[in-house]
Amino acid sequence: MDKYFDINERGHSVRCKEFFNNARDINRVIVCGHGFAGHKDNKSTERFAEAVLSKYKDVAVISFDWPAHGKDVKKKLLLSDCDTYLDIVIEYVRTQIGTSDIKGYANSFGAYVFMKYIYEHGNPFSKLVLRSPAVNIYESMMSNIMKKQDLEIIDKGKIAEVGFDRKIGVGREFLDEIGSFDIREKEFINEFEKIIVFHGNADEIIPFEQAKKFADDNLFEFVAIDNGDHRIQNYAAMGNVIKKAIEFMELK
Repeated sequence: MDKYFDINERGHSVRCKEFFNNARDINRVIVCGHGFAGHKDNKSTERFAEAVLSKYKDVAVISFDWPAHGKDVKKKLLLSDCDTYLDIVIEYVRTQIGTSDIKGYANSFGAYVFMKYIYEHGNPFSKLVLRSPAVNIYESMMSNIMKKQDLEIIDKGKIAEVGFDRKIGVGREFLDEIGSFDIREKEFINEFEKIIVFHGNADEIIPFEQAKKFADDNLFEFVAIDNGDHRIQNYAAMGNVIKKAIEFMELK
């Protein structure tokens, strides 16, 4: 089953969705982070949660909307708010669900935020799966996601509506934030046993070579998805990713 709930803390309201079998049996939690212009109800997270819950009765999967995404009330995206949202969700799992056995499953921009959080606060995840991680988020935003007119609007000190199917409010502050924090320049080698990276060799948003180098530099296990695009839309390929991700998380 699943339920929607809000975590109202520190002047923020984090919109969440939890997948679980029986609330009284929960001993472990997987926190999911969606990509840029995504939302907590995305189909890939739902499919992942269904696969987990079909085998493990004591696990819950929690997804949530990043700031200015999905049902979130904020009008503009700030990286600092993303950090706070993730911290609020982790604290909720520890204090309200009552477990410190937390794992992570993050995609694209979400993977970038999770890694930034680890660098700045330490790693709360016993295992972390990164799917199509946006290791070069600033370059990708400037060249693959934003349009010329978006930059013109931002250069005038305004908020541009940026994205794909959904539009997200982006301003100069957010661009400065991601421009000043390049996870490729940070060292995560102490976490090498806890992190796995999946990346398609046909990713049209985040270059395959960039993701592989990031994984290699930190000794992360790296799994190449043959002909995989950024979203890994091939049903069979995504099924293989989910299967190996669950195995890596050691949900026994």
